[in-house]
Amino acid sequence: MRSGAKVAVVGGVFAVVVGGVGYGAYNILDGLGDSGVGGGSDAKTTTAEVRTGPVTKDEIADTSKEFLAAWASGDATTAAQLTNNEGEAGPALTGYSESAHVTEAVITAGAATGSKVPYTVKATVSYKGTTKAWSYASELTVVRGLTTGKPLVDWEPSVIHPDLKKGESLETGESKTASIEAVDRNGKVLTKEKYPSLGVILDELRKKYGTKAGGTTGIETWINSATADGADRTLLTLVKGKPGRVPTTLDAGIQAAAERAVKKYPESSVAAVEPSSGAIRAIANNRADGFDAARWAQLAPGSTMKIVTAAMIIQHGLGTANGPVKCPATVPWEGRVFHNLNDFSMTDNPTLKRAFARSCNTAFIKPVLPLGEGTRDTALGDEASRYFGIGQEWKAGISTKDGSVPPSEGAETAASFIGQGKIKMNPLNMASVTPTAVHGQFLQPYIVPRSLDNRTFATASPLPGGVSAQLKEMMNYTATSGEGTATQAMAGVGSYKGGKTGSAEVDGKATSDSWFTGFSNDLAAAALVQSGGHGGTAAGPVVAEVLRAGP
Repeated sequence: MRSGAKVAVVGGVFAVVVGGVGYGAYNILDGLGDSGVGGGSDAKTTTAEVRTGPVTKDEIADTSKEFLAAWASGDATTAAQLTNNEGEAGPALTGYSESAHVTEAVITAGAATGSKVPYTVKATVSYKGTTKAWSYASELTVVRGLTTGKPLVDWEPSVIHPDLKKGESLETGESKTASIEAVDRNGKVLTKEKYPSLGVILDELRKKYGTKAGGTTGIETWINSATADGADRTLLTLVKGKPGRVPTTLDAGIQAAAERAVKKYPESSVAAVEPSSGAIRAIANNRADGFDAARWAQLAPGSTMKIVTAAMIIQHGLGTANGPVKCPATVPWEGRVFHNLNDFSMTDNPTLKRAFARSCNTAFIKPVLPLGEGTRDTALGDEASRYFGIGQEWKAGISTKDGSVPPSEGAETAASFIGQGKIKMNPLNMASVTPTAVHGQFLQPYIVPRSLDNRTFATASPLPGGVSAQLKEMMNYTATSGEGTATQAMAGVGSYKGGKTGSAEVDGKATSDSWFTGFSNDLAAAALVQSGGHGGTAAGPVVAEVLRAGP
């Protein structure tokens, strides 16, 4: 910034006000005390001391005040020296004025919570005679330097803006991509303000299709992606470009339901597709890190994978939906013992359908033992790829992570049959597995018409005769019978329906990830709630709310 700063306590909060008093000539007025940033009356550190231990309230107050004052005055050098990563902080802070073209700012800090200091920024962005106000909130953390013992701002890009991540930068200018107006399948305009989960998707659609759709560029402030194939993210529009119209397969009503549903739990994601076409009807996430886990996650899907395992069992002649199975509490496999939840067992002559409904792990491991060692290590992956389109390089119109069911050996083979081991999936992958099971034919999910770029869709073989009918029967029983683990979650979903729950242990976490996939009429959905426990009680209600919004 080209001006200095005046610093004062305003209504019990710390304010840095940029004015025209000369670059770097700011005046700090003490007096924060107990009503300022962090408060407290700890003894001050002398210059000769090398302090250890947690930072004090006074250190938090003084360091945050000095940092914010230097930042607001345009003194990037001093501000960077007050962080624990001067090399990265300096260019980022310099870019705030030189690249992002912020010319004025008022930074108001709130009371510290521990070592964290929240603050709001009310800034002015100016570019070639165009000026617009810009406001947002962020926070910083004060830590003790590892070698100096000095209190320092723990540098993260989010100190400058909460959406900024490592390797990214702020820029203001003529946008690099043409503007778009994305519409749902009924022509309703989709915005990230109304549908927050679509923000990343709309940015990606803009990058890929803005010019093709006839849009023009405007003047904006944006975040430059850290990767060449990533989409820049617009934060502020100073001058609008003419938007090109981009049709999508999304349904505004179902998307709204998905946005509401993921708010039930932190770290939750959901995706919904139309089984008869593969059209994506909704994608939503509720995550602090902004990661689009609904289409990018690569995590073990737990017992939802038993849909594919059941298809494999039936096709290899190892069982049928209404044929008998064994469901002991445990089953050994090459040096490892696999358990059912709470070591339950079924001793009343269960069928594969009932074992599926109860989510009996052992019933989906024991039947595969007769297969030859080489065959059973690859059988599930072959099933997933050949019939369910998993790993077939989907071209949905937006970036997605393909599911992965790699060959395995030893105990990992048994783990894969119950959705653990090396298997990696996301809600969009699982939302596609269900329609394939129910309709017998994989249809690749997509979010924009093929006609926009003439891309080739992935294909797979139809399920052999009778397999789909058995899978559909099993999923329906799981969602409607008294013993089905999906019954409670799907109770409010009308018409013919089906579902499958899943819980997956990941990276030794104390709480399992919660998975659920289900269908009703011509809509299928799958959800993931990380560290959410059991599928029926966390991910299940998320899916049910989305399905209730469908046809």
